Amino acid sequence: MHHDVRPLIEQLDDLIGQLDRVSADAADTLAGVHPEHRAGAENLLQYAHLRTIDIRELQNGLHDLGVTSLTTAESGVYGRLVIARAVLRALIGEELDTDVDAIIARDDAADVALDANSDRLFGIEREGVPARIMVTLPSEAADDAELVVGFAEAGMDVARINCAHDGPEAWRKMIANVNDAAQKVGRDIEVSMDLAGPKIRTGAVADGPKVGRARTTRDDAGTVLTPAKLWLTPRVVDLGGPGGPEDPDESRDGAVASLPAPVPAGLPGRPALPLTVDAGWLANLEVGSEITLHDNRSAKRHFTVTHVEDGGVLAEGNRNAYIADGTLLRHDYEKTRATGVPPVTRKLRFEVGDEMIITSETVESVPRQESGEVPRLSCTLPEAVAALQVGQPVLFDDGAIAAEVVSVGAADGSADVESADAGDVDVVKHHEARLKVTRAKPGGQNLAGHKGINLPTTDLPVPALTEEDAENLRFVAENANVAAVSFIRTPEDVAHVLEELETIAAEYEAAGNAELAERSRNLGIVLKIETIPAFENLPEILVAGMRHANMGIMIARGDLAVELGFQRMGEVPGQILALAQAARVPTILGTQVLESLAKSGLPARAEITDAAFALRAECVMLNKGPHITEAIVILDDLAKKMGRSQRKNRIMLRRIRSWDGETR
Repeated sequence: MHHDVRPLIEQLDDLIGQLDRVSADAADTLAGVHPEHRAGAENLLQYAHLRTIDIRELQNGLHDLGVTSLTTAESGVYGRLVIARAVLRALIGEELDTDVDAIIARDDAADVALDANSDRLFGIEREGVPARIMVTLPSEAADDAELVVGFAEAGMDVARINCAHDGPEAWRKMIANVNDAAQKVGRDIEVSMDLAGPKIRTGAVADGPKVGRARTTRDDAGTVLTPAKLWLTPRVVDLGGPGGPEDPDESRDGAVASLPAPVPAGLPGRPALPLTVDAGWLANLEVGSEITLHDNRSAKRHFTVTHVEDGGVLAEGNRNAYIADGTLLRHDYEKTRATGVPPVTRKLRFEVGDEMIITSETVESVPRQESGEVPRLSCTLPEAVAALQVGQPVLFDDGAIAAEVVSVGAADGSADVESADAGDVDVVKHHEARLKVTRAKPGGQNLAGHKGINLPTTDLPVPALTEEDAENLRFVAENANVAAVSFIRTPEDVAHVLEELETIAAEYEAAGNAELAERSRNLGIVLKIETIPAFENLPEILVAGMRHANMGIMIARGDLAVELGFQRMGEVPGQILALAQAARVPTILGTQVLESLAKSGLPARAEITDAAFALRAECVMLNKGPHITEAIVILDDLAKKMGRSQRKNRIMLRRIRSWDGETR
């Protein structure tokens, strides 16, 4: 043999020695891992170490000789290196002392362990469907039991409830409907509940004027297709006492206490503009009555009553009208003022190079063009503003606007009257940061109030679990199977979650409720990987979570894309999947899987390929949409097909009948 393989053997010897040292150094850490995860945790740390080394030259050398190239070494990295070394030694005629059977057995045990961990977290997999399908329940699932049955029949394995929406009463109804649906389809369906974590959002933007629009629709020639519409209802007042809300039929000064009738459904064209008017004036209207007004642009407009019913009057006109709160309406020499016009919802607009100030003080933002000053935005998490440092990025509205901190400081805020002592008034200090916009849509990007803020590189001094999350965790322990925890960034965040869960279990135990104590200790915990720190600390986070027997992770691709940038999403999910496989920890892959199909009923071509990749995870999450049932059916069918063609990142060479000439 002319090819010298000794340099490859030396490289493998060096790597094996490094992995031995990794295990020795982590002995104390591994001792704290749950026994179910002990082998997986050691393999995880060894694999994570291997991925800190560039071994591409070694891989090419092994590949050239037909030896494993280590591309599918996740399940047992140490054994793969040892077997590769044994093969190379055999090629040069050395005597072998490698227990190959033992290594193969450990590799097979790794697959069994991952399957067992998945069964524990998600329930027993269906025959021929290796990836579970998780479906996010809409609010309607609380009252529409048949909707949930449809999900179950289509292939839902796990029902997801987002604790950021609805509340305990609705959640109980959803869980009851899931349990009933599971009985009907004859299999268990687990319930997973997402804990929201601390939410960082912008504050309110000051409302605009109270002006509404009644609008026509026209064809290309300008012909009116549908008229502008007004929906008039009697003005509502709180009469108080007798004749008040308890007696809604009583009226005084032309006003009533009942709620205004809703705009009739099914009206063609643009929505009717709802207005409230004097009840006596309204009572004089009948079909054919003409209403005149001068709108907010001083343009005279005419509307004709076309429909009268109890509680409301519909009037239509052939011209657009801008109607302000207080606009005078006339009919047959009688007048009334239009009220009930909501204020215009305003947005701030930013272009690249614009500045803004983010503050811990509660303020209403005012557009620059109105105030003439740099807009100031509140932040719902004051600690986040205090933690900002110059040069750090700040992302708004899922990354639609990116900015960079150019200066930070503290400023005097509003007077704190409550803390005044002997007539003195303390002035509250609040934190501010001046930002410069670095990315926005060409021509400018709008930013509404109460939009999300991402701080990818800021060290936030807040726990992953808020007080509300801790209370919801108790609800999950009592009623569901899995708690998915948001905002995980460090191993300390994971430790906090597990400590909180143990506190809940201990309280149940002290109260003599052994069943709930056991439920709490066995509750599935899913750590959501959605931030840069979570990705960077992933090996340590996984090991911290593996102190708990029943655990997994979720790859939240939407939030990760915002923080890491879309250009990195081609590689990062695959890297996370590989690390989780090394740990033998089940993974949920979520965000935008078959989203076009769920929303429109027609899948995009690219998202079918994306769904096939997603099925490398043990569970795939579908979000809400009017066509979600069709999406479940297609994902279920795709999972059955892909289950015969891939095992994680291993391509399985099944027979392809399309290429078999005998079957044509």
